[in-house]
Amino acid sequence: MAVVPVLSKASVSLGLFVGLALLVGLVMGARFDELYQPSWAMDHFVYEGEVLKLKLDNSSGAGFGSKSKYMFGKVTIQIKLVEGDSAGTVTAFYMSSDGPNHNEFDFEFLGNTTGEPYLVQTNVYVNGVGNREQRLGLWFDPTTDFHSYSVLWNQRQVVFLVDETPIRVHTNLEHRGVPYPKDQPMGVYSSIWNADDWATQGGRVKTDWTHAPFVASYRNFEINACECPATVAAADNAKRCSSSAERRYWWDEPMVSELNLHQNHQLKWVRANHMIYDYCKDTARFPVIPVECEHHRH
Repeated sequence: MAVVPVLSKASVSLGLFVGLALLVGLVMGARFDELYQPSWAMDHFVYEGEVLKLKLDNSSGAGFGSKSKYMFGKVTIQIKLVEGDSAGTVTAFYMSSDGPNHNEFDFEFLGNTTGEPYLVQTNVYVNGVGNREQRLGLWFDPTTDFHSYSVLWNQRQVVFLVDETPIRVHTNLEHRGVPYPKDQPMGVYSSIWNADDWATQGGRVKTDWTHAPFVASYRNFEINACECPATVAAADNAKRCSSSAERRYWWDEPMVSELNLHQNHQLKWVRANHMIYDYCKDTARFPVIPVECEHHRH
């Protein structure tokens, strides 16, 4: 069965765009219902043309997931986060495989009281083990307009990007004995829910339901990745989704195996000016520094 590296309403030769893809990721949008389906609380979905809105009220949140699973590539969604008083709410965009030993890449947008900044928490699970949280404040107000949030995943690195600016890199350090997520197809998901037991100021600020419904808006759904049929074993999908003598995929090209100089400077700027919490520096939780923290440059 042929690999389908790009899922889109148009069939386009990836080779024609590989130069662009290497630099900024191949931008190919599709309608929500071509790539995704509601997971729960369908009555909390609102469709307004190309914009999808998820609502959270005191009866339910809502969520959706991709129809297919993928291994390697890039996924992007544009989101406009909950306006006004969003304390207690979490809007998540993430990739995850199945089972107790799952892999997962998380964006979690933590709401706040009016006038206080939204915080973005990222996390990486490998073989069911997480506890790799980083938190940062954004350099813009994510509630006034749509912004792009992306995960780039290949065999060398996982990169979290905001408007194409890298905010986190999880490097493959298998040669140092650190497990790396590269053998489980992952679905793409998003949801909004109430998490006022921890989301805002450690749970001290609770959700004010008089401001409900809380609404997160989505548009420009993009998946440029290797689709993995459910009927194919994970090991076989890993081979299918990796470059070989017969085929080359853009996510295996040298230019996306590590950040370029400009991206490195961007990441350093983000960490220096917007990083609020890094698990690697939390000696209370980790008296012994996690192995990957000793070797990650960022």
